[in-house]
Amino acid sequence: MMKRTRTVLVTGGAGGIGRAVAAAFAAAGDTVVIADRDAERVAATAAELGVHSRVLDITDATSIISELDAINKEFGTIEVLVNNAGLLTIHGSLLELAGSDLDTILRTNVVGTFLMTQHVAQRMVAAGTAGTVVNLSSIGGRQPTPGMGGYESSKAAVDALTRWAAIELAEHGIRVNAVAPGPVLTEMLAVGMPEGSPQRQAWESRIPLRKMAAMEDVAAAVVFLASDAAAHITGTSLPVDGGQLLT
Repeated sequence: MMKRTRTVLVTGGAGGIGRAVAAAFAAAGDTVVIADRDAERVAATAAELGVHSRVLDITDATSIISELDAINKEFGTIEVLVNNAGLLTIHGSLLELAGSDLDTILRTNVVGTFLMTQHVAQRMVAAGTAGTVVNLSSIGGRQPTPGMGGYESSKAAVDALTRWAAIELAEHGIRVNAVAPGPVLTEMLAVGMPEGSPQRQAWESRIPLRKMAAMEDVAAAVVFLASDAAAHITGTSLPVDGGQLLT
């Protein structure tokens, strides 16, 4: 039986995990739209992958509404939303992290994910579309690392938001799940922690499988949770961590 083509929106799709997720859905035959604040980079990535692009700020409701309306007009109702956009670059200890920095983290990772989920789900419900949402969380929401508490607190909130959305949207046939990676070997991390470096070895020593996840490992989990193979799964946060949560 031929697979039905779906409209898939991936936020933060200009690079890293978002790019890998977009490539995986495109390879599966879906119509993929990647969204990002960086207009030049998202357009270049879309051209490389053969997908579509939009410029969108997940913290700005006006931007979200405008771009979702444009996507709906061109491609129809979004059936799969991947909330990948997030902020990972601000760190600090409990005693030193500025309150304004924590506010920025939460505004992006929690409020942004909430706004995207809310506005896309509203359109799914209005269209009678039994779609699915996959959020990008982190095992850090369950296993703390000193200095990363602001980010990890935001991801714990994303897990809670996933359960909230799942229980309320179930009556509409909409499933909501999350993928919670451990350390992922992104391009940036590979440069900053080359193979054999003490920093890389320190991270890998915490992982029972003794290697970081490839971006494609995370993308495969996202595609699975959005697929019919996961039709009876909702409200879960799936670790992709090589067993790190076991330690």
